Amino acid sequence: MGERVKRVEDPRILTGRGQYIDDVRLPRMLHAAFLRSPLAHATIEDLDTSAALDAPGVVAVITGEDLRDMIQPMPVAIGGAAAPVFHPLPVDRVRYVGDVVALVIAESRHQAEDATELIDVSYDPLPALASAEVALDPASPPLFDDIPGNVVTEDGETFGDIDAAFAEADRVIELTFRQDRVAPMPMETRGAVADFNRGTGDLVVYCNVQTPSALRLALSLSMGLSMERIRVVLARDIGGAFGLKSSFGRETFCVAAAARKLGRPVKWTEDRYEHLLSSGQAREEQLDLAVAVKNDGTMLGLKVDVTIDHGAYPPLPFPVGVLIGLMQTLLPGPYRWQAYSFHRRIVATNKATYVSYRGPWEAETWVRERLFDEVARELQMDPVEVRRRNVVAGDADDRLISGLSLAGASAREQLARAVELIGYEDFRKVQESARAEGRYLGIGLATFIEPAPGPVETRAATGAFKAEAAKVRLESDGRLVVTTAQAPQGQSHETTLAQVAADEMGIPFEHVRVEYGDSLTAPFKFTGTGGSMSSTWASGAVIVSTRKLKEKVLDIAAAQLETSAGELELVDGMITPRAAPEKAMPLEAIAMQALMMPDTLPPGVDARLEAQERFTGEGITGSGWTGGTHACTVEVDIETGGVKILRYV
Repeated sequence: MGERVKRVEDPRILTGRGQYIDDVRLPRMLHAAFLRSPLAHATIEDLDTSAALDAPGVVAVITGEDLRDMIQPMPVAIGGAAAPVFHPLPVDRVRYVGDVVALVIAESRHQAEDATELIDVSYDPLPALASAEVALDPASPPLFDDIPGNVVTEDGETFGDIDAAFAEADRVIELTFRQDRVAPMPMETRGAVADFNRGTGDLVVYCNVQTPSALRLALSLSMGLSMERIRVVLARDIGGAFGLKSSFGRETFCVAAAARKLGRPVKWTEDRYEHLLSSGQAREEQLDLAVAVKNDGTMLGLKVDVTIDHGAYPPLPFPVGVLIGLMQTLLPGPYRWQAYSFHRRIVATNKATYVSYRGPWEAETWVRERLFDEVARELQMDPVEVRRRNVVAGDADDRLISGLSLAGASAREQLARAVELIGYEDFRKVQESARAEGRYLGIGLATFIEPAPGPVETRAATGAFKAEAAKVRLESDGRLVVTTAQAPQGQSHETTLAQVAADEMGIPFEHVRVEYGDSLTAPFKFTGTGGSMSSTWASGAVIVSTRKLKEKVLDIAAAQLETSAGELELVDGMITPRAAPEKAMPLEAIAMQALMMPDTLPPGVDARLEAQERFTGEGITGSGWTGGTHACTVEVDIETGGVKILRYV
C-alpha cells in the first residue's frame, strides 16, 4: 500500500483482449431482437407475427401473451412503495417510446432484426403523461390500474419541531430547484446471454450489470427456479456503467425465458438506438424548499418537498428509493438546523425507466449550497459568512439533523481553507474595482459531505445495504486468491484489492489474484458496485477476511516453530520468529503442509486455508465522512454570456 503499481487490468484492456458481453459466444447460440413501441402510451389492439415467423432464420417470435405463461411478473423490491404488476413484455399496453412489444429469436442478429419489421401491430393511442405535473392531474388516466393517481409512493419524515422553528423565524424564504432528465451513456451498451440446460434444469446468464447478485435473486423469483439452479456470470469486463447498469432491464428476463423455451443459448446486445430509447434515464427531480432564517443568517428550519418523475416502470433493484433515502439524509449537510421535514413523491409517467446515475445524491449538494447563496442574497450578507455562522465544528455531539453523527467531520476547516486558498477577501476588493471598470467578476463556494463509509448508522438511515463479504484462499504455492462481490467497470478493483490483500497478508503484490463476477464463487451482495462504496466496503471485506486467514496460517506456523503466533511476523512471504530469525520459513511451506499433510496440523485448525468474513463498518476509526469545499472565481462577458474561469480550488 502507498506504492505506485501498474494496473493489472491494463495489459488485456489496452491490447484489445478484454472480454465484454458481445464477445460471449456459445455453441448453437441464437440471437434476439426486440420490436419496440413508436408511441408513448397506447393499447395493443392486434399483434400479427405470422410474417415474422416465416422470415429466413427465425426460430421463434414471443409476445407478451406468450411470455405471461412462461414466467412470473417482474419482481420489484420497492421497500414501502406501491409496486405495479407488469410483465417483461407488455400484454395489452405500451407505456413509453421504446417499450418492448415482441421478441424475435433467429439464427443471426441480422435475421432477428429484419424480422421485427415484419410484425404488424395495431395501436390505439392514449393520452401521454409527459411530466409528473401532467401525471398528477386528476383528469389524467392511470398508467397502471393498481397505481391510482400515478403516485408510486408518497411519504415523509420530520426531525425536530418544524412548526416551532418556522414560528421563531424572522423570515421564510421559498425556492424551487429542478434537474433536467439525462441519459447515461456508457461506451458499452446493455446485453445478456442466457443458456438453459434442459438436462439439469440449470440456467446460466452472462451479463454486464453492476448488481449480479440481485439479478440472480430476481431471476429466481421470476422464473420459478431456486437460486442454486441459477448462475450469473459477468462477461469479465464492463465497458462503463455509471449507475445505469445497477438496474437490469426486462430484456434480460425475456432472453432467459426464451433460452428455457428453446433449449438453446440466446444472446441479445443492445444497439445504440435502443440504448437511447430504452436503457434508462436519470434525474428530473423538482425540489420545493422553504427555509426559516433569522436576520443574522442563522438557519432554523428547512422544509423540503421532492417530486421525482420515475418514468413508466420501476426497475429492480429500485434505485429511486435508495436515492431518496440518501437525499433525505444528506440534504441538510454539515450545518446546524433546529428542525427539518422531508416529503417525497415518486410519480409514474410515459418515459423510460428512472435509473441511478453517477453521483446519485448530488442533487442535495447543489440545492443546499444554492439555498445558502439565496439566503445570503435575501439578507444582503456575504455567502461565506452565512455558511460560517451555521457550519458544524465536527465535535463529538454534532449530528446531521437527520440523525447521523458528524463527529470528526471537517467541514468547518475545509471551508476556512478554501476561503484562504482562493484569496476570498482580496478577491472581493478586486471584484469591486473591476465592476467600476465595467468588468464582471464572480466567486462561488460549495461544501459537500459524503459517507465513506460514514458512521455505522448510515446503513439504517439511508436504507442502503452496506455490509460486504470477501473470500480469500491460499494456494499451495503461497499465492493468494481474493474473490470479491464487486462488479467493476474500470475502477481498478483487481489492482486495488490485490494491494490491500498483499499488504494485510505480508506477501508481494504480484502474488495476489483477484476474481469476481461468478455467482458460483462470489459472495452475495445485493447492491453490487456503485455509489463510491467499493474502496471502503470491498477493501474492508478483504482486510477482515485476509486477517482471519493470516491468523490461521500463523497458528500452524507457530506449532511448527514451537513458539506463539504473536511472536511471528509475515513479511514478503516469509514467516519469521522475532526471537529467532534464522528459523524463517516460506509461506508456501505452510500451504503445502495443509494440502499434503492435513493430519499434522494443530488440533482444531481447518486444513482449508481460506476465509470468508463480513465487513460491516464496525471498528472504523475517524469520522467515516469525506467531503470538501470547492471555490471558483470567474469573469463573465454579459453581452455574450461567455464565462472564463479565473481560478478553481
